[in-house]
Amino acid sequence: MEVHTRQLQYFIAVAEELSFTRAAQRLHVSQQGLSTQIKQLEHAMDVVLFSRTTRNVELTAAGTVFLQDIRGALTGLDAAVERARSVHRGVQDRLVLGVLEGAALTLTEPILSTFRQRYPGITIELRHFTYEDPSAGLTSGSVDVAFARRPFVDDGVQFETLFTEPLMVMLPTNHRLADRTQVFAHDLLDEPLLGASTTDPVWNAFWELAAHRGGTPAPVVSRSNSLLEELHKVATGVGVVLTVACARWIPFPGVRLLPIADVPPNEVAVGWRCAQESALVRSFVEVARSTRDTHPELVALLQKPDFADCTVPPHL
Repeated sequence: MEVHTRQLQYFIAVAEELSFTRAAQRLHVSQQGLSTQIKQLEHAMDVVLFSRTTRNVELTAAGTVFLQDIRGALTGLDAAVERARSVHRGVQDRLVLGVLEGAALTLTEPILSTFRQRYPGITIELRHFTYEDPSAGLTSGSVDVAFARRPFVDDGVQFETLFTEPLMVMLPTNHRLADRTQVFAHDLLDEPLLGASTTDPVWNAFWELAAHRGGTPAPVVSRSNSLLEELHKVATGVGVVLTVACARWIPFPGVRLLPIADVPPNEVAVGWRCAQESALVRSFVEVARSTRDTHPELVALLQKPDFADCTVPPHL
């Protein structure tokens, strides 16, 4: 069977666009030439990949399975070529991964383990970032890829969403709202708020509930650089802070966590700069995507909205 990588790339384009016209425009080839290449691929495989009508193009069941498998295969091929070129140049392969506090949580380890198994010759260099840089190095271009929490100023950055986390408010256990099971955004608008030590306006707007304030500035009384710093300040009554569900896993005395019922969740994603995209970056993103898809139980736990008792117990 003779199948060319160009035909596979053409197949992926049509599968993603579900239109020969749009796929041809995207690939900068003629629609007739694209159609011919797809027919030759189907003939070589002896499989019908697309169901075509005068109005619609759809993947067949065989085409859907082939798309899932071939993406990873092409990414692996690109990475193999990149590694061979690096060896030829005498350069050791290295991927710099930016990590914001918490990273991809319980998905972090399986993603990194899978990547190391598939690409044992690649060195992963972890760089940790505080709230001063919520992009985890993406904005400055100091990393190749990053586990980051959106939103932030992300010009020139692409993302693959891994999961979303419900938003919560962290407040002292003696707070007037502490006996509730949940709160709403309007309950928090007059509360002294702990902000993050970043100047990113998009990040600050999200975590300071700007969408609910009608243009009124948030009453930020202090800014913090980490979750641990926030916990200390909340426990001592400095203010309250918006956080995410994973904070309930960190034991800390005197702190109560409540879900916020009417705000959108926070998005955790793997991101990379378009200008720095490489075969190695694409390989990492593909591993992150496939790991997410093969661990639905972890994703479900991270996105779980059930917080029956979120009081953090005192240290023993």
